[in-house]
Amino acid sequence: MKTRMKELRARHDLTQGDLASMVGVRRETIGFLEKGKYNPSLKLAYKVARCLETSIEELFIFEEEDLV
Repeated sequence: MKTRMKELRARHDLTQGDLASMVGVRRETIGFLEKGKYNPSLKLAYKVARCLETSIEELFIFEEEDLV
């Protein structure tokens, strides 16, 4: 899974720590999400998308192999 999280976070002038505080996770979790090393729960994906003023579909890019 790819993500536009880093790009959108930068647009809002947020650090990983800022975003983590806003959604209630550790900074490391945001880093793992940005690198595609962690698949978020639907609840977390929704919180992050809402904080970044975007949709889950715009934030996370699923490729065909991710859906198998």
